[in-house]
Amino acid sequence: MDSPIRELEHTDEATKQVLENVRKKKGKFDKAEKLHYLSIYSTLLMAAVFFCYFYFAIAKYYSYSFFAMFSASLNDSVIIFLMAITIIGYGSMNILKQQKDKKEKEYQELRAEIADRSKDFWKKEEEWKNRHIVFAMMKKNYDINLYHEKK
Repeated sequence: MDSPIRELEHTDEATKQVLENVRKKKGKFDKAEKLHYLSIYSTLLMAAVFFCYFYFAIAKYYSYSFFAMFSASLNDSVIIFLMAITIIGYGSMNILKQQKDKKEKEYQELRAEIADRSKDFWKKEEEWKNRHIVFAMMKKNYDINLYHEKK
C-alpha cells in the first residue's frame, strides 16, 4: 500500500484498500494511455517515412504508369518492409486503444463507485466530516477525483 494512503486517519482498512485499488487502476490506465499515444506517433512516423521513400524511390521515376509503379514497388524490399511495419503499427495502435479503453472503463467504474458509496465507506460522523481530506489527498497525489461520479 502506498504511504499517503496508509497514513490516512479517519479511514478504515477496507476503505484504504479500495483507495489503493483505484490508485493501481489509475496507474494501469495512465500506462496504457501513454503506450497508445506512443503507438500513434510511431505509426504516423513510419507512414511518413514510407510515403517519402515511396515518392523519392518509386513515384518520381515511374509515375507515367500505375503498373510500372506497382511492379517497381513489389521489387523493392525496402518498400515492402516499410509497408509491413506501418501496417503492423496500425494494428498495434488499434489493439492498444482497445486495452486503454478497457482500463479506463475499469478505473472510472471503481472511481464512480467510491464517490457513490462514500456514505458506506465513511459511516461514523467524524469520518464523514473528514472525508474531504481523503478526497483532497487523492486529487493532489494521484490526480484521482472522488468528489463526483462523472469524469
